[in-house]
Amino acid sequence: MLITLALVALLVTSIWLYSKHRLSYWAKLGIPSPPALPFFGNLFDLILEKRGRWVFEEKVYRKYTKGGLSGAYMFMWPILYISDPEWIKQILVKDFDHFSERQTFTSLNENDRPMNESIFNANGEKWKKLRSLMSPTFTSGKMKHMFHLVCEKADALGVFCLKEATTKRFVNIKKACGRFTIDTIASCAFGLECNSFEDENAVFPAKVQTFFEFSYLRMLKIMLVMIMPFIGKFIDVGVFPEEKLFFQNVAEQTLAARRKENKRGDFLDLLLEAQASEEKDSEDQTKPKVLNDLTIIAQSMLFIVVGYDTTSTAIAMTSFLLSKSPGIQQRLRQELQEVVEKEGVLTYQGIMEAKFLDACIMEALRLYPPSPILERVCSKDYQVPGTNITVRKGDLVEVPLWSIHHDEKYWPEPEVFNPDRFMPENKADILPYTHIPFGCGPRNCIAMRFALMEAKVALSKLVLSFDMKTAPRFDNIELAAGGFLLMPKAVNLTLKPLRDEWNLLGQSVECCDTDVLPDRHLSDL
Repeated sequence: MLITLALVALLVTSIWLYSKHRLSYWAKLGIPSPPALPFFGNLFDLILEKRGRWVFEEKVYRKYTKGGLSGAYMFMWPILYISDPEWIKQILVKDFDHFSERQTFTSLNENDRPMNESIFNANGEKWKKLRSLMSPTFTSGKMKHMFHLVCEKADALGVFCLKEATTKRFVNIKKACGRFTIDTIASCAFGLECNSFEDENAVFPAKVQTFFEFSYLRMLKIMLVMIMPFIGKFIDVGVFPEEKLFFQNVAEQTLAARRKENKRGDFLDLLLEAQASEEKDSEDQTKPKVLNDLTIIAQSMLFIVVGYDTTSTAIAMTSFLLSKSPGIQQRLRQELQEVVEKEGVLTYQGIMEAKFLDACIMEALRLYPPSPILERVCSKDYQVPGTNITVRKGDLVEVPLWSIHHDEKYWPEPEVFNPDRFMPENKADILPYTHIPFGCGPRNCIAMRFALMEAKVALSKLVLSFDMKTAPRFDNIELAAGGFLLMPKAVNLTLKPLRDEWNLLGQSVECCDTDVLPDRHLSDL
């Protein structure tokens, strides 16, 4: 018994001493960091914040940043926060070869294989090949081809909001936009009709919503796999929820059916074309191809999962900010009305050239970036320019986007919604690399064009069709706890249908003398 106790005491002491050594890493380099618990580091601060990791990182940014650098620990793994715009450019763009990788989520579970194969989870040569093959699917030309599909779903969003507005005191625009994005992605990625607006209990939105529910246990599992990848390689810790099987089955069945049907020019067709092109151009037919069927299924699943919440949050938060700023909302409506008058309808070119529409979305993404943290893993030792600090291979580097986007040093009155910051005549005043909601460098968001097209079409339809105001007692937004994405619990707005714009929703209503139609029951439509 004494020998056992002595061994346990020796083990605990050894772990404590090793932990103390590891948790002094930043102090030895002269980089300030918050107090850390032995072994756990700042883990509990990172995962127990009520609003998300960026809340903790905001505290670190404000209190500990020195010369654009600060540090923290996830368990005993050091995290370096880079907040100086010049260093962000240097690390993420100029010296990308040192920071080309992300943390990976490798799982032993056979059902997790598609998630393991996604471009988000790929590094090295595999990522380069996937990126080069997939990038052409998001060109402007391909976006134009899918524009009419997005417009159809945006019309359905308008009709849904009209029905909600006439039967309820307010509309949860976040929920409505979530149904829009999932229907749009399902249509553009798979040619599937989810009918999320017609069926309150539609399967697709329910499954994807559950996928994004982060319990503290799930977050802990994810962090363990991120920090110690060997755990995922040797132990099935169940990082991904069971809902992944639903999306996997959908992707598999659609892929099989598409090979027997006519093409429709959607995301899946474009991936199949890239696969055929890879097979045709490959000199070594015995060498495994990057775009095999499993990889195509993986990218399709990723398109659904990643595109759902980020885009719906961007639309909802822009709508919320416009609702609190009636003058800005009217100015945007006037710009969009001029686009319609010029073209007769909303066109891809017209929406993409609408400067104030773009400015409103960019400003909303500054205030509420859906992905408030940008991270990279150091792939080979790197000395931070102008310092004696060496970032070692395997170290995690993060850019605290939320904090930079809200720093008065870069943004006068940072909490004020002011789209004029992003108008062409003022863009020169924005310091480069202080507004990067889609990331920057070669590993920025590959679907940025598609996401912006979605957001602009949906927002245009909403602004043209409704006068939006915040619902009583819902003047402030409550953000969901936990997770890695910024997610509002709800965005509740009152929507008044505009008399002259109901035709944009395909509605037949009689004219009235007021600018806004009065509330009506659904049976009156």
